[in-house]
Amino acid sequence: MTGAVPAALRPGGQLGRFELRRQIGQGAQASVWLAWDDMLQREVAIKVLLPEEQLDHALQEARAMGALRHPHIVPVHEAHVEPGLAWLVMTAIDGCTLAERLRGGALPAQQAVRLCSEVLSALGCAHAAGIVHRDIKPSNILLDSQGHAHVADFGIAARSHAGHDGVLVGSAGYISPEAAAGAAPEPAMDLFAVGLLLGEMLCGQPLRMAVLPELAMARAREVPVTWPANCGQDVDDRLRHVVLRAVAHDPAQRFASVSAFEAALQAWWQPMSQAQLELPGDASQGPGADTLAFLLRRMRQTGDFPALSDSVVRIQRITASESDSVHVLAAEILKDVALTNKLLRLVNTAGFLHSGAGEVSTVSRAAALIGFSGIRNLAMSVMLLEHMRDQSRARRMKELFLQALLTAMLTDQLTPPSAERETAFLAGMLSHLGRLLVAYLFPDEAQAIRERSDGTDLRSETRAAVQVLGLSLDQLGQGVARSWGLPDSLRLAMHRPEGDWPRRLVPEADERLRWRVRAAGEMVQLLLNHEPAHTEAALRQYVASVAPALGLGIDAVIEAVQLTRVQLSGLASDLQIEPLPHSQARRLLGEDPAGDTTMVMPPPPARMADLLSAGLAEVTQALLVDSPKLNDVLRSLLESLLRALKAQRVLLALRDARTGQLAGRLAMGEGADALSRRCTVDVTAKVPADVFAAACIKGLDTLITDARAPDLRPRLPGWYRDQVPVSFALLPLMLKAAPVGFLLIECEHTLQVDHAELSLLRALRNQALLALKTAH
Repeated sequence: MTGAVPAALRPGGQLGRFELRRQIGQGAQASVWLAWDDMLQREVAIKVLLPEEQLDHALQEARAMGALRHPHIVPVHEAHVEPGLAWLVMTAIDGCTLAERLRGGALPAQQAVRLCSEVLSALGCAHAAGIVHRDIKPSNILLDSQGHAHVADFGIAARSHAGHDGVLVGSAGYISPEAAAGAAPEPAMDLFAVGLLLGEMLCGQPLRMAVLPELAMARAREVPVTWPANCGQDVDDRLRHVVLRAVAHDPAQRFASVSAFEAALQAWWQPMSQAQLELPGDASQGPGADTLAFLLRRMRQTGDFPALSDSVVRIQRITASESDSVHVLAAEILKDVALTNKLLRLVNTAGFLHSGAGEVSTVSRAAALIGFSGIRNLAMSVMLLEHMRDQSRARRMKELFLQALLTAMLTDQLTPPSAERETAFLAGMLSHLGRLLVAYLFPDEAQAIRERSDGTDLRSETRAAVQVLGLSLDQLGQGVARSWGLPDSLRLAMHRPEGDWPRRLVPEADERLRWRVRAAGEMVQLLLNHEPAHTEAALRQYVASVAPALGLGIDAVIEAVQLTRVQLSGLASDLQIEPLPHSQARRLLGEDPAGDTTMVMPPPPARMADLLSAGLAEVTQALLVDSPKLNDVLRSLLESLLRALKAQRVLLALRDARTGQLAGRLAMGEGADALSRRCTVDVTAKVPADVFAAACIKGLDTLITDARAPDLRPRLPGWYRDQVPVSFALLPLMLKAAPVGFLLIECEHTLQVDHAELSLLRALRNQALLALKTAH
């Protein structure tokens, strides 16, 4: 800028009829001034853009903001363009930016949520007009003297779904992964940034670590956002979940719209209406009534059970499909205890009953009533176990989910083929409702019940629960089921009968189902409490005492137990539920929690995530140089894995162009060369020959914490069986849904990774793929 223009940009200077009073903001491409409009006798804010190539941006911003009228969007009154200079005249906001406010630390949760809601409301207006902001960040949110938020700076806004030249726009600290990859503007990009904004308000620090500018965009593309370990305040799990859902790396796992994001915040603010959790009339008096009332109040504050992230992903995939049926969807919902509970509660509310739907006691009918879109929204509204702050508690919930699922699957197997089998499955699952609620909402009381129970059977647990809570877990579950409005038939079925087992067939079908539920629950307890070597004898003795009442043969029941354990093991693998090596829950899967072959070592250092992040930065930097050397990049990646996971060996296998098989290409660690020479995995066969081939063909990231378990050995490749490590992880490399290689990490300790560390491992794997694509 030359001539008289620089002289004008000073306090007392004149821009047209506007007198500049003081500068209130400065950026690389613009400055903002408080000015006086002599004609209208008012203070205004003037944004001055320079140099000349920014003039188009001035007009773009003026047109974008001028088309929007919203109380939380800074209005633009005028736009002026002169040779070499442009400026916008806007309402002056008497206050500060959110960035300035955050220098004082984290905001109280309710204030942060209110400001976030105001920003979302503004963006809803912009999105409805087809405008994507693309640069939501604290410095672009102005706070007025009353503490309300106003969205400013639409300078790089664009039309949603408009043509895009691939140029990256936005601030690296707040840009979404897809925007950092050059995708066309979408409203989802703004919502991702708002999620980061909310997280920063709650933690008092950005959720993305500051890195070198040349690495920032690569990191935004590749590294998932995680919750910081040193958050500035204690944030409850439900609000953490809202943030982490908003900033999910996969756009399909985020909120689909502004309204969905706002609904999640509203649900946090007012978790559940009183009508949904009123105390049933027949439970308002008598022993345990106070406990039940307190539980219902806690549920109103805390919300739903957390669900498994893999279940949500799979349900999202099914609901987006044009070919899957409602029965396929129902079968997937039934695998997740939290989603099943929430769906049944929803369809039995007064609103559905008044619509003529009647009582709903099966998930298939519930899914049909709500529809695919409704199920998708429901799945997105449930908190994820992976987002819980207390991961030891989350692990305990997963183990209880396995018990509930095995009880449900056993009840189903013990029920003859008929229309009531889904009700039988649900009754078995819901018989654990009281136990699950206490474990989630009252962890201290749950621990006291475990300590007072001798752990041998359900009767001991019942006595302990009455001592601690004043009522049994079954009574607690019944009370909650009644408050949810679940059908009488389902509540009767989930209520286990008491007393001695009948010596002959129970004649009534409804009553026989209750005894099947009890048998399934008692067999689950038997599996938990017996060493694998003694399980079959104990199981056969128990079945001999109950089979007459069920009208089943002893061998048929034993076979049903064996089948369901195999099914549960596969389901646990699909849902990535991996009980700890020493936990009783492993016995449900047919594994010994304390076998001689399992060496439990201390977990990897707490700095694993930091080491993985550093390794990711090194690999990313190596890729950013001109003509990166493939072998150097891959060696850097393997070194990072070896160091961060304290691994014995790491190996990279790639597809052999001649045979189509995956063969060892590069390896590091003790005995790595020999491992690389032996490594060969056939991914061309229609039926996978082993667990390596199955994982690669299906693209499944696989973590085996006890690789020496006897039942796993037959499923390992022949070349791998002689020198099996204590644990290993296998991460397939997929291009266009086909395996082109895999990373194998072997450890002589039990390898354990949390959700954030797993995300970083996957990001490193993605960098290996990027290196391979760059080389070709």
